[in-house]
Amino acid sequence: GILFNTGAGQHILKNPLVVNSIIDKAALRRTDVILEVGPGTGNLTVKMLEKVKKVIACEIDPRLVGELQKRVQGTCLANKLEIKVGDILKTDLPFFDACVANLPYQISSPFVFKLLLHRPFFRCAILMFQREFALRLVAKPGSKLYCRLSINTQLLARVDHLMKVGKNNFRPPPKVESSVVRIEPKNPPPPINFQEWDGLVRIAFVRKNKTLSAAFKSSAVEQLLDHNYRIHCSLHNTVSSFLIYYILFLCTVTYILTSEIPENFKIADKIQKVLKDTGYSDKRARSMDIDDFIRLLHGFNSEGIHFS
Repeated sequence: GILFNTGAGQHILKNPLVVNSIIDKAALRRTDVILEVGPGTGNLTVKMLEKVKKVIACEIDPRLVGELQKRVQGTCLANKLEIKVGDILKTDLPFFDACVANLPYQISSPFVFKLLLHRPFFRCAILMFQREFALRLVAKPGSKLYCRLSINTQLLARVDHLMKVGKNNFRPPPKVESSVVRIEPKNPPPPINFQEWDGLVRIAFVRKNKTLSAAFKSSAVEQLLDHNYRIHCSLHNTVSSFLIYYILFLCTVTYILTSEIPENFKIADKIQKVLKDTGYSDKRARSMDIDDFIRLLHGFNSEGIHFS
């Protein structure tokens, strides 16, 4: 009797074979605490409760919360279920071992990165996405679907496409096809400042078919990097001066180290020099892998150019 709000991504997974397949691929353990986002009426939730220690189900719709509560009320599963009501993107994630969910598709991207930046680490996430989004997650350099989402996700996690799920497995059927993806965070994570990394990747992928030399000639990009460079030089000069005065006090050393910016300084020239020196001036983001962007970021940082 419930009218599902398709505008909010409410498409209930109704095929028990697909539900069982998702649970099998999650390799759940008796001791697991599972995070589920968008449990709906609980088709996936109940099956997981039979196999794990606890399920934390996060649901924004009070009507569906009521349906889920009624479904387990009076059973041995009730004390293994914890329901959190609210917007998962606006709340802190609890501790969990694995995340298994048929997500509302409109929160796919922000939720993936909320997961990957969550600590402590979890074992894996088995998530249902819109097919095209799932294919972007696993896309490789050179693919038409390869984008900022692809490289950012693959920097932080191993991503595998597990299976396709047709529209008719849902009630009501969505307008798009779906896929199930496994995301396993890299532990330990790569020793990279993610804000810096994402700032570089964002610029490169705005026009992923352009050469990097052309992409970095945007006036907005040059203004941003010039601002960041001047801040970096100012901070470096302040720290250097403090250390020098301290050395002077202890050892009566009489030299001064500064990081002054020449009057004729142009950030555009410095950017193009870094691109040329690193060998990426004529490269295009669509064909660059994680190692390429790590080398490029190191090249910029070595010259005092930062992206966060």
